[in-house]
Amino acid sequence: MPSLRHLSYPDRLKACNLTTLYRQIRGDMIETYKIVSGKYDSTIAPALLRFDTHITRGNELCLQKFRCKYDMRKFYFTNRVVDHWNSLPNWVVSANNIITFKIRLDKHWQHQKIIYDFRAQIHGTGSRSEVSRVVNVA
Repeated sequence: MPSLRHLSYPDRLKACNLTTLYRQIRGDMIETYKIVSGKYDSTIAPALLRFDTHITRGNELCLQKFRCKYDMRKFYFTNRVVDHWNSLPNWVVSANNIITFKIRLDKHWQHQKIIYDFRAQIHGTGSRSEVSRVVNVA
């Protein structure tokens, strides 16, 4: 598409309606939903530990994130998905089936910059200071 040559990479993705790493994060959230909701055999699925206490932030199915000494474990699935999963609201994670979860997740993330820009962060993850800084700028 020579007519898009002058546009930046994220703008070309928008024009072609293509996504970036959003597919990987979305797939991770779908797999996390399957594990948390018991769709997989618990002896085979990776262990995702939930918080025992009720907290005021996040959703009802918040997961625990453990500190890692080595990078190899830091980027493992069970550690990689925790921040994104805990940032989802209750109305998304409380879906009754996978199709409903996918629809709600897409609706919740429809205006995220990460869909077209791989350098962007999903709003609501990260530290509170980063979130408040993003909110104040917008």
